[in-house]
Amino acid sequence: MPDHSALTDADLAATLAVQAGHLLMHIRSDSGLSGTALGDAGDRQANDLILAALARHRPGDAILSEESADSGDRLGAERVWIIDPLDGTREYRQGRDDFAVHVGLSVNGAPAVGAVGLPPRDIVLRSDTPPALPAEAAKLRIATSRTRPAPIAAAIARRVGAECVRIGSAGAKTAAVILGQADAYIHTGEQSEWDNCAPVAVALAAGLHCSRIDGSPLRYNRRNVIVPDLLICHRHRAAQFIALAREESGG
Repeated sequence: MPDHSALTDADLAATLAVQAGHLLMHIRSDSGLSGTALGDAGDRQANDLILAALARHRPGDAILSEESADSGDRLGAERVWIIDPLDGTREYRQGRDDFAVHVGLSVNGAPAVGAVGLPPRDIVLRSDTPPALPAEAAKLRIATSRTRPAPIAAAIARRVGAECVRIGSAGAKTAAVILGQADAYIHTGEQSEWDNCAPVAVALAAGLHCSRIDGSPLRYNRRNVIVPDLLICHRHRAAQFIALAREESGG
């Protein structure tokens, strides 16, 4: 593995997202595994790769990963890497393309650095070099969960004449908004910090609005890692969506 010690945090995050993505594609194509065994192998091996590199090249930083036991020691840390080595395990083991690798860095609770790898497309979205944000489509498209679509997203879509687009992982849905394949991402029903820290870091850098659906800010490295809901959209659309979410939820 190359020496990452001289890399910036953003370079390191992107490098690890690339390496984990290549590993995941290799496991899926060459391991002979399928189903749960394939998903488990991808989760474990991608996690091992990322954590080993962080332990070597950022040994003073704390880590919160979906695939590792959590330690309360991170709560006192300024810098915490928040990792989902395989976001969308179901999609990965089903041979779908809408899964992602998340490598995020929270600094004092803020999503400071992020890389979102989309391995089947050989794309890594980075917070330090986000792509130019495309304009909204004439008919809005709202990304929502492929398997657990948020009722509030459907309700908002009806109110604004939008189409709901079902996509797998949280990273893939956020990437769809960043790349102009969707215009907003609305989620309810809980996620965890590793589901959206890296995607939110990239989305914010690209100029998108990111918050809870009531407009409150997203904070990371909390004791309770559950994120109840999420709104990612173009900034000029945020107030409208927040107001509609409040109305639809009876607020």
